[in-house]
Order: sequence, then C-alpha cells, then structure tokens
Amino acid sequence: MPVTIHEPAVPPLSETDLARWQAIPIAVAVDLARDAGQIDPAIRPLNPPGRQPRLFGRAVTARCEPPDFGAVLHALELIRPGDVLVIAAGGHAETAMIGEIVGGELRRRGCRGFVCDGAVRDVAMLASWGDFAVFTRAITPRGPASADRGAVNAPVVIGGRLVSPGDLIIGDDDGLIALTSTFLTDRIGDAEAKLALEAEWEKKLGAGHSVMETFGIAAPVVLKG
Repeated sequence: MPVTIHEPAVPPLSETDLARWQAIPIAVAVDLARDAGQIDPAIRPLNPPGRQPRLFGRAVTARCEPPDFGAVLHALELIRPGDVLVIAAGGHAETAMIGEIVGGELRRRGCRGFVCDGAVRDVAMLASWGDFAVFTRAITPRGPASADRGAVNAPVVIGGRLVSPGDLIIGDDDGLIALTSTFLTDRIGDAEAKLALEAEWEKKLGAGHSVMETFGIAAPVVLKG
C-alpha cells in the first residue's frame, strides 16, 4: 500500500500561550501531566546533558513500517518553520529511519528537530547542529530498504504515548512531552504557578528555612533507642 497523507484539522495555538510555554521546563510540564503527555524516557536526547538543544514545536507525524521510511520522505513536503517531525517506527532498532541527508533537509526547511521511536544514523553530524534537536530510541548504521509505505499526519503512538498532528512537542535534557492544544490553554497558569513555587522553595532553603517549613511537610516521628 502506498504512503497515505492525512489532512487533519489542526486547532490553532495562541502565540501568547506558546511564548509562555517556552519558559516551562519538561520536569514542570510532566508534573502537571503525569498521565497526559510524557513520552517514554527511553527515547533520549542525542547530545549529552548541557549540550542538547531544546525541542519546541508542533508535531508533523510519520508512521513508518521499517525497513521502509517512505512516510519520512513524504513528511518533508509538509514541514513548516517551527515544526517537529515525530517518527513512529515501533521501537525498531535495526534500521535507521533518518540520517544526515533527510535531517539536513528538515533543518534547511526550518524544522526544530525530530523524535524517532526507532533508530537513526549519521549521529556525529546530527549532534553537531546546535539549532536542531534529535531524540531517538536507538542508533544503527543500517539504512532503510524502501520508501513505499506508511502514513503522514495520522495520529501515532510513540514511546507509549498517542501523538496527534499539531500537538506541541517539548524536549530537553530530561526528556519529552506531547501536549494537546486544550492542555496548553487550560494548564499554562498551573505550569507558571509550579515554576514560581519551585523558585520560592529554593529561596527559602537558601535563607536557612527548614525542610519541613519549606515544603510544608509534617514533622517526623523520632524513635529513640
């Protein structure tokens, strides 16, 4: 069956909300969405901590049938500046779904990076691009064998998480999350409040307040003897 391209109705996102979410770390977002958006932590940043570019953009999805990567090639034509390519390859580790050539074209088109629930190759080059984030489950030198099947911009399962076209993908050194437009609108205030609370915790600890006072926890029971 040839590659199928879906045309989903992607809800608009407020530029104001997007700008506010830019300041939210993954750890804070995941604390708000434990059962809503976290992607399997086994899909890791390509670069080591401190060197990984932040990933932030709306999802264009590619559902692959390894060793076929046809969906990735067709997804290239739909990429707009600021998008993130999400490649669902079922965790297949033997065949790379993307490498330097396609990754470089994504970058040229303004893509912010990609997430691959499968394997990638040419990782030295991919990791050298400071403006392009790569998250992957596996690395292999073996390339794809065909480009005839798959689906583009259909809902996909990646790292155990359902990701729909247009979801906001955020990634940093700690991991990945996919957030729906409804969640983005409804929970940005909660995310900012959690960030402010963490800043207050740090301030109190730095000022010498006790752990119990800082975190509002009960005093422990001390057993003697």
